Amino acid sequence: MKAWIAALSLAFCAVPSLPGAAGTDADDDPGDGVRQSGLSNRQQKAVGIVVARPIATKTLERADALGLVLDATALLSDVGASASAAAAEHSASAELSRLRALFNAGAGASQKMVEAALAEQTKARAEAQLSMARLDLHWGPLMALPLGPRQKVLDAAISGHGLLVRADLPGRHSLGALPRKALLDVDGIEVSGRILGTLRQSSELQGVGLLLEIQNAPAGLGPGARVPVTLLMAQREGLLIPREAILYDEHGAYVYKQLTSKAGEQQTRYVAVKVQLLAADGDGWLVNGVDDDDDIVVRGAGVLWSLQGVGVNAPDDDD
Repeated sequence: MKAWIAALSLAFCAVPSLPGAAGTDADDDPGDGVRQSGLSNRQQKAVGIVVARPIATKTLERADALGLVLDATALLSDVGASASAAAAEHSASAELSRLRALFNAGAGASQKMVEAALAEQTKARAEAQLSMARLDLHWGPLMALPLGPRQKVLDAAISGHGLLVRADLPGRHSLGALPRKALLDVDGIEVSGRILGTLRQSSELQGVGLLLEIQNAPAGLGPGARVPVTLLMAQREGLLIPREAILYDEHGAYVYKQLTSKAGEQQTRYVAVKVQLLAADGDGWLVNGVDDDDDIVVRGAGVLWSLQGVGVNAPDDDD
């Protein structure tokens, strides 16, 4: 047993470097800059490694979502709270600087007054950071817009000339690329919406949410209304791979690719390759970043990932 663990340790002591492996082709040597992992035939069978080639395909996705017209006063409240907290922090910082200058000059400020001002400034800064984080959590795609377009959307939403809608896709927690268009069904009338981006906070529907802007909405459609939404994706071309093949870390999505064995090699080599998720398709994902002649690990990728840490510590005799 100890020998078996030691063999796996040696095979996986080098973790694949994702950025360096991104452009590697299966028919080429990835070079010294890309750290690889290798397994013997026996080890591959033991961990259940299965490889297959991706399938080139096209998809035109339509996703049904549930839209909720948001209350613009909640947006106004969050924006106002953030502006107020920022002003309070600025005032507290200015007062702290003033008292410190007086204390250093020995002119009418005590150490206790400086410490009290420092406490107030710290509190004001924490409240400003909290209000900014809340604003980003609730209205992230809107706040990511440049100042001019953002203010235009804010003014329209607050004045009632425009609406902000949250569109939820129940049961889905990732979307890939953003849809190209959103259509709201308002009493049988299709109303076009502009997609601002993906929201960070989930709703009670437990699905990924999008923030939409509706200009010149039909009269009577207001905050609290729930309407069906259809999300239209552009036709996408890519390679279809099973969901089980895809792993995710701080660099993004990636898969394991089996490299072509050289003459005399006793091990099969694997390298991690970054992929771009385009759209979910049944039990798989349409991706970019690999070729249709690549041998992708479609079963056992999770085992490869879990074995990367083996070898950091030497096994004990009792293991």
